[in-house]
Amino acid sequence: MTTGPSEEPAPHRVRRDVQRNLDTLLTAAADVFAAEGVDAPVRRITEKAGVGSGTLYRHFPQRSDLIVAVFRREIDACVDAATALSAQYEPLEALTLWLGCLAEFFATKRGFKTALHSGDPAYENLPAYFMERFGPVVEGLLTAADASGDIRADITPYDLLRTMANLVDPEDSAYTRHMITLIVNGLRYRSGS
Repeated sequence: MTTGPSEEPAPHRVRRDVQRNLDTLLTAAADVFAAEGVDAPVRRITEKAGVGSGTLYRHFPQRSDLIVAVFRREIDACVDAATALSAQYEPLEALTLWLGCLAEFFATKRGFKTALHSGDPAYENLPAYFMERFGPVVEGLLTAADASGDIRADITPYDLLRTMANLVDPEDSAYTRHMITLIVNGLRYRSGS
């Protein structure tokens, strides 16, 4: 029995200028969404990116396509930050610093919750993507901090992610930092110690 050539298409190479435009658009969109919310005018994004609306719509035919791309990109950046922090700091400090990154991630999602629950099928897979990317990262940070004896072992990644999502105040970063300190202090508490 012979097998034919793989049916998977060859990876598509994006021209450098196209990739640069795409990166610039996503960065501009993230900045505008953070400042004005996901309903901000597209014109603000294209002006900030220095590209025409045709370029934006060629890459992102629907607003939801752009929102999803920005959200996924920022999740990936937050995951990368956890890896870098874990390599550079002791486990508890890496966890604490990463919670600050996560808080910033949540704080910049103005209007996203409404979009996510709008019924638009473009957002269907985002909660799963969020958990499949963040779950292992949080698990790794918690496991390392527990193994070093710095924290208690009875918190799950879901518990910590949900807590962070609920406590971040986009308008008051001092409050958010204070709450992160309380969470970390609570994780350090071991009954009987």
